[in-house]
Amino acid sequence: MTWMPVRRVLVTGWKNFARGGAVSAATVLIMTVTLAIIGTLIFISALLSFTLDTIKEKVDVSVYFVTTASEASIFEVKDQLENLPQVASVTYTSAADALAAFRARHANDQLTLQALDELGGNPLDASLSVRAKDPTQYESIVNYLEALPALSAAGAPIVDRINYAQNKEVIDRLSLAIQATRTIGFAVIIIFAIASILIAFATVRLAIYTAKDEIAVMRLVGASNSYIQGPFIVTGVISGVTAAILVLLLLIPATWYAGAKTAGWFGGFNLADYYASHFVFIFLILMGSAIVLGAVASVLAIRKYLTV
Repeated sequence: MTWMPVRRVLVTGWKNFARGGAVSAATVLIMTVTLAIIGTLIFISALLSFTLDTIKEKVDVSVYFVTTASEASIFEVKDQLENLPQVASVTYTSAADALAAFRARHANDQLTLQALDELGGNPLDASLSVRAKDPTQYESIVNYLEALPALSAAGAPIVDRINYAQNKEVIDRLSLAIQATRTIGFAVIIIFAIASILIAFATVRLAIYTAKDEIAVMRLVGASNSYIQGPFIVTGVISGVTAAILVLLLLIPATWYAGAKTAGWFGGFNLADYYASHFVFIFLILMGSAIVLGAVASVLAIRKYLTV
């Protein structure tokens, strides 16, 4: 197709959109709602990911050592854990640090502090806090620890206990929540994408129906299929792009208003900051979705309801 027919298709598509009036406005409105839903899903997905990452940072497995374990032996175990591919980080807490933290937590409980002083020593153990890259990997880390022959110089075991049993329920629930969130989010996106195409399809079909006489004339004078279909595809794309621009503009005050609230409710996640830092990504997603929805809906409507 040479430039002149392409130019005519583009101009005709724009004129159809401009002359569409209520039909064009309805198409843009439907696509605006659809793209707003897609945009909302992007923010919800980001919020859930942030929340889940925050929870994952607070879940760990602690390995407690006997009071006679030397720091050298403990650091040897720490080095072995850090070499595991499942492990994200390992933090060492000495017995002295554990005692200081315990005293700080019970600063207002004089009875507890008095009982601690009467012991005449430090009853708390040194420990390693192990954080996995993924919550599903904690069990394999614990299995490794249980099979690890962590012994002192005298040949006695230095690992006192592992608190995996206490945290297992929390870890399992977190893993299930992460998997369910990903599955449900993907399903919701698919459902809304199908609904968007069907709704846009209905509005584009209405636009095609209003131009049926013009299409009949074009067929009588020998216009090609692509020449007849082209303007409607262009009109659908223009409707989608217009809707995407509206959504991108509406997200500015919406995220600014909700930003402070989400930052306070969800531990620092600010919608406005996320929108500003990920604007290019959101722009490409919404604009790409708009173009695809408009074009696909137009193609389906033309193929089904026009004999070309």
